Amino acid sequence: MVKKENSLENMKKSYELLKKKYKLPTFKELNEEFWIEEISNKETDFLIRHIRIKVADFLFRVARFIESLINPTNPSMFTIFILKAINQDDKKILSEIHKKITKMEIEYIKLDVFFSEEKEAEFIKESYNFWQNTKKNFFNILEKVEKSFDSKKENNTRGYFG
Repeated sequence: MVKKENSLENMKKSYELLKKKYKLPTFKELNEEFWIEEISNKETDFLIRHIRIKVADFLFRVARFIESLINPTNPSMFTIFILKAINQDDKKILSEIHKKITKMEIEYIKLDVFFSEEKEAEFIKESYNFWQNTKKNFFNILEKVEKSFDSKKENNTRGYFG
């Protein structure tokens, strides 16, 4: 069995070749954003495909979360709380993020149909750049929700019977 450190180091070396060939972000940058080191134990001839899948998984989770806010069907208490904390401008920002990720999902599916190392690399670069330009707005909305939660907690100290 190969030790994880060796697998990770091998992955980093393989990625370095892809990075130079396609002018990709550094391994550290992608790993910080999308946890790509989790695929280091996979044996593959198509590392770039696995990285693309990992990057997309993260973005698609963000999209599903946003979807639950934009179009809540049978919303959870968590979703209802968030909806009360955000305004129309926030919803517009979330809708734009969702729209862009949805377009990326179409590209993702196309890459599943026809493999192209070059297009895989382009998807990774575009996804990374998109997230760099988007995460601050997304994070700000999450912080606004968190502050709303904290202020409601402070304002509601009487409790259920009180």
